[in-house]
Amino acid sequence: MNILVTGGAGFIGSNFIRYWIKNNQDDTIVNFDKLTYAGNLENLEDVSKDTRYKFIKGDITVFDQINSAIKNNSIDLVVHFAAESHVDRSIIGPADFINTNINGTFNILEVVRQNPGIRLHHISTDEVFGSLKTLEPKFNENTKYSPRSPYSASKASSDHLVRAYIDTYNIKATISNCSNNYGAYCYPEKLIPLTITRALMDQRIPVYGSGKQVRDWIHVEDHCRGIELILKEGKLGETYLLGGNGERENIWIVMEILRLLNKPKELIQFVGDRKGHDFRYAIDYSRAKNELGFEPLKPIEERLKETVEWYASNKQWWQPLKKSADVMADRYLQK
Repeated sequence: MNILVTGGAGFIGSNFIRYWIKNNQDDTIVNFDKLTYAGNLENLEDVSKDTRYKFIKGDITVFDQINSAIKNNSIDLVVHFAAESHVDRSIIGPADFINTNINGTFNILEVVRQNPGIRLHHISTDEVFGSLKTLEPKFNENTKYSPRSPYSASKASSDHLVRAYIDTYNIKATISNCSNNYGAYCYPEKLIPLTITRALMDQRIPVYGSGKQVRDWIHVEDHCRGIELILKEGKLGETYLLGGNGERENIWIVMEILRLLNKPKELIQFVGDRKGHDFRYAIDYSRAKNELGFEPLKPIEERLKETVEWYASNKQWWQPLKKSADVMADRYLQK
């Protein structure tokens, strides 16, 4: 196949490209990315010279750019990662999230509608379902949408658009909603890499509220394998949830990272809570397990240790990004 990956220079997209090239020798990958602050071609330095890989700088919100990239490269499959994804940034400036996540997805859908041979896989998030209480059942494919931030609302809107195009135009598409990803090459503004990089530099680590918020963490390699299973075994028109068996409180994540790095808990500084902060996310991935054989390969304790070791060994990758990544953390620490 000829595959176009939108947002392929970002964290999850770059890991997917690397995973696919390694495990699918006969396919070619076109990486279509705008290279915003979170897009970094260094994420793909190890595959940049592979003859099966090609990079195109482009913007999904510009129809002619995404249309040309798909048509000129005889694309069979579009895997759509490109999105603005940082909740704090969406609270401060929602416009980019509406434009990229909704209008950009619309443009991709229009290209697919006009070229019915192309298949689309749309990457989404568990945040579209809103917030769970402590003992509420986990999210599944039938959970009602209840987004609570501009980011999650924009992703919910894009999911609805994809389903509308499946039903109205009979496009060949699937959707996956995943829990919080972690692993190598995650931009260091997100909780796990932020905590690791700040701990390595003995900087204060902000923790929202009491730190009791719960997230279901999935390692990015498990996520990539789940997407591969959907593409090869999943049913067209369907949605699959991908989780990581990694429900943990935020404070547990931070404390475990400090333990792994032998850093003092005094680095933690509790700060005011995020506006509209969802309390808990948790994914029931039974459908993906039963239909596709999906299962996280390692427990979170082992994967988190691997992730800490990667950041400790790859300072040359994250140190140039540190100043930009610390902006939101410093904003809360200074309040």
